[in-house]
Amino acid sequence: MEWLPTLWFVLIAVLWLGYLFLEGFDLGVGMLMGSMARNDRERRVMLNTIGPVWDGNEVWLLTAGGATFAAFPHWYASLFSGLYIPLVFVLAALIFRAVAIEYRGKAHTRTAVKLWDLAMSLGSFVAAFGVGAMLALTTLGLPLNANGDRIGGAFSWFGWEAVLGGLAVVGYCLIQALAFLRLKTDGPIRKRSGTLLVRWMPLALLPLVFWALVVLRRADSTVAWVLLGLSAVMLLSTWVAAKGGREGLSFSTLGIALALGVAAIFTAVFPVVLPSTVDPAFNLTITNASSSPYTLRLMSIVAAFAVPLVLAYQAWSYWVFRKRIHEKHIPELSPVTPVVK
Repeated sequence: MEWLPTLWFVLIAVLWLGYLFLEGFDLGVGMLMGSMARNDRERRVMLNTIGPVWDGNEVWLLTAGGATFAAFPHWYASLFSGLYIPLVFVLAALIFRAVAIEYRGKAHTRTAVKLWDLAMSLGSFVAAFGVGAMLALTTLGLPLNANGDRIGGAFSWFGWEAVLGGLAVVGYCLIQALAFLRLKTDGPIRKRSGTLLVRWMPLALLPLVFWALVVLRRADSTVAWVLLGLSAVMLLSTWVAAKGGREGLSFSTLGIALALGVAAIFTAVFPVVLPSTVDPAFNLTITNASSSPYTLRLMSIVAAFAVPLVLAYQAWSYWVFRKRIHEKHIPELSPVTPVVK
């Protein structure tokens, strides 16, 4: 079935969209922990906004990688082996972040709490920057030879494209986190988030806009340009809604803008899944990088049942934890009882 590779290209784009949208505010809140909160109680408020959902949001990253491995093994092999070093840093950052979230509340000293906050902020930043660099190189190209192997030194992948993608995702995560905190909290953090969102949104999203423009200029797709134009309209609507205090609308339009932007980028690069900067003849496409029709057909049957269940469960979890969080909801820390030997 010739349409199956196209279907899975679209599904992988959707998985990356889900990760960027859901994990975006998680990573952004982590990055803001050390700078926006004024005291420990405010940091606990911020942490509790993502506490019930952060680990479920990370599953989208694993699913995107697993789907790429199964549907396009040559794409997976070239991308993950070519970017082995940055992906190791991303994995370490995610581990540090997860451990910090779980162990921050178990720290016995103020110094330990500050160290966990630092681990969470740095882990969130490195993870967001690394994922952004990988996605940018996926759309702008790696130095691949005819066998799909990266050529050059260990850091031949590092260039302005990787930096641009990293800054783009970091900027988006920070803005989405501010929109999310404004929607999920009450009190000083809510007010502060709204002020910072309106002030910094135009600057923070510039790398993301520039990345999309670079990708689209290299392609010849009218549909992609239309999608990017609609995304720009949604971004403007987000800023206007945020300035007017319409919190739910600003968060929703920001998500729609991301969806349209991702659709524009993936439409522009289609059918190429990983461009080669050495020679366009070495590009990996949905044809030469995909699995067998039988594998794709079996995956499609499983996904038809599994994906709706996952979406329904995650929607239910967000509905259960939909209430705003205020400082008055945060209990006092229990004193630590010393262990008597």
